Amino acid sequence: MKWLMIFWGGPVLLLTGWYGLSYHDMSFGIFMLTREAHDLVFRVYGRVLGIPPETIPPLVARAMVVDTFVLFGLVALRKRRQIIAWYRQRFGSPAAHTNGGI
Repeated sequence: MKWLMIFWGGPVLLLTGWYGLSYHDMSFGIFMLTREAHDLVFRVYGRVLGIPPETIPPLVARAMVVDTFVLFGLVALRKRRQIIAWYRQRFGSPAAHTNGGI
């Protein structure tokens, strides 16, 4: 789980951190964090992809959300026995809550 957070969370944190700082032009003297670099990056991506640059950030955000759901869905599948055991311990066994004679 530690490696999952490093290899998934690291790039997500890096990308969102860069986007937020460059969007608001908080450069701290670093060119890549300026609004000029922000606009340049999206113009280049827009030309490469053949789409308007302003449509790229929502597409990237949507892709990150979908990837997150897929990734955590796979983790949940892998750890489903632990999740079921935790659920039964927390809320009790489903068999204990059924009405046997009705």
